[in-house]
Amino acid sequence: MKLLRLFALVLVAALAPAARADDAAPWYDRAWQNVTDAYYQGNTEYYAPFHTWHPHGIYTEDQIKTYQSWPFGLGVGRGHYDDKGDWRGVYVMGFQDSHFKPEWIVGYGWKTHWQLGAEARVGLGYTAGVTTRTDYGNYTPVPLLLPIATLEYRNFSVEGAWVPGGRHYGNVVLFWLKMRSDNKSLFGIGG
Repeated sequence: MKLLRLFALVLVAALAPAARADDAAPWYDRAWQNVTDAYYQGNTEYYAPFHTWHPHGIYTEDQIKTYQSWPFGLGVGRGHYDDKGDWRGVYVMGFQDSHFKPEWIVGYGWKTHWQLGAEARVGLGYTAGVTTRTDYGNYTPVPLLLPIATLEYRNFSVEGAWVPGGRHYGNVVLFWLKMRSDNKSLFGIGG
């Protein structure tokens, strides 16, 4: 229970924008506003995890041969770009972890972008949420705060999140494809 309270505090602090003197709302209200804006102002997005990279300097060749590097999975979310061009989104995703077992993630993400051309851009940001895996207390919810990067062209992007760790655990990068739709409705909810 203490872990969940600590995670809630870290999550809300991560989501809260920097305090400004003219901003009268408490930081937790601003943080929650970021999440609700992403959902209610966002368009539907679809996610397809497609690769998990296990670095050769961290894992042995024998270990890598036993891991799932091409995970099957799907996800759905809502995301929007604010007036600064920053993306905010909420999502849920399920996919095979490195041990071929189901992993589930629900979270919030934020990215800032730089234009590469008229319809292409790169972005960096973070995602904060909760994941569950069979090897983490048999699907006990575990908080996460991960850096993410994206390469976008029109409504499509290739994205990745680095999972930090040590020797023979963590230190993997999960890649997924994302397609943004023009649809405001998520299964008929919130549109």
